[in-house]
Amino acid sequence: MNTLTRAQLTEAIYATVGLSRNESADLLESMLTRVADALMQGKSVKISGFGTFSVRQKGRRIGRNPKTGVEVPILPRRVLVFRPSQMLRDAVNAPDITPQEH
Repeated sequence: MNTLTRAQLTEAIYATVGLSRNESADLLESMLTRVADALMQGKSVKISGFGTFSVRQKGRRIGRNPKTGVEVPILPRRVLVFRPSQMLRDAVNAPDITPQEH
């Protein structure tokens, strides 16, 4: 499985928008920082046509160690949730898509 990296995203911004490589990197970092800051504040981040990132609170519960079967308390925590838009789901599931190499 190939992974799209920060450097590749920066290069795509550079090639598409026409900013310098440093400006492209700064733009990407700024956008990622704003998204992360909003999520840390408990806000949702909706990117139209892509999806919604949100933080969900999970309560305390009892889990089980799969090896030993011993019950273990799982502490309350916040989890990051991504819900893709219908447009993104359709694009991912389209039968005629061939992966593009960048």
